Amino acid sequence: MSNLDDFLSPESPTWCPGCGDYTILKCLKEALVTQGLAPHEVMVVSGIGCGSKVPYYLRSNGYDSLHGRALPVAQGIKLANHALKVIVVSGDGDSMGIGGNHFLHAMRRNPDITHIIENNQIYGLTKGQFSPTSPKGFVTSTSPDGSLEAALNPMVLGVAGGATFVSRTFSGDVRHMVETLVRAMKHRGYSVIDVLQPCVTFNKINSFKWYKERVYDVTKSADYRPQDRKWAFAKALEWGEKIPIGVIYEDTSTPTYEDQVQVLQEGPLAERDERERPIHWRVLAGEEKLKRAFC
Repeated sequence: MSNLDDFLSPESPTWCPGCGDYTILKCLKEALVTQGLAPHEVMVVSGIGCGSKVPYYLRSNGYDSLHGRALPVAQGIKLANHALKVIVVSGDGDSMGIGGNHFLHAMRRNPDITHIIENNQIYGLTKGQFSPTSPKGFVTSTSPDGSLEAALNPMVLGVAGGATFVSRTFSGDVRHMVETLVRAMKHRGYSVIDVLQPCVTFNKINSFKWYKERVYDVTKSADYRPQDRKWAFAKALEWGEKIPIGVIYEDTSTPTYEDQVQVLQEGPLAERDERERPIHWRVLAGEEKLKRAFC
């Protein structure tokens, strides 16, 4: 069995004191230990941003990709070795802004990966510009008249786009976050977790206090129906005086992308000798060139 020390990195976090990223890192470790996963069984992929430094602060396999490109990298890793527990950690700007197109296509492919969206509603690393999830009218140092753009809702996009697991948690509730992460990682398919994570330096509105007064656990509702997509969509639209957290949608019937790729039925690519590839993979006219390339 693994323990928290197994995932302890020699690197020390450089986040601002009080940043919600500390809680996300702690809960991620606890979720991995809860499942009995060892560091060599885990791959954490990130983009660029404050929270995207997680691979440095977690002792496991890690890949720090380009801004907005964590999802395609993670999908490639999962295709090559689907025995790995692949986890993407990226911010709201990384996921919804430059990475928005990858987000849409990951949902329709349904790869077996877990995507943690660190949603602080602002670009923290680059000193406080409004992000795709900032509310309309949000005032920052670079938008003194307020943002003119409507906010994106990752939960709404997740349900509408076909993600097979859509959830939200709050970095001010450790127990809830660990439980949500564990449930997401156990789901076979693309799991989206929208983490409400206050930025204590640049976002003075969506604070821990602001969220605590509004969030409620939707799984405890009398009408809880996570298999009902229409119900989930209605819950995803809730925002304001009441904000639902928990798993709002789960589809266990849709096969993963890896399950549908014929060649992967013979085993992960990482465990196979490419020199013994099936004949339909070869370009017969270039057989000798292939032999020289792989021998």
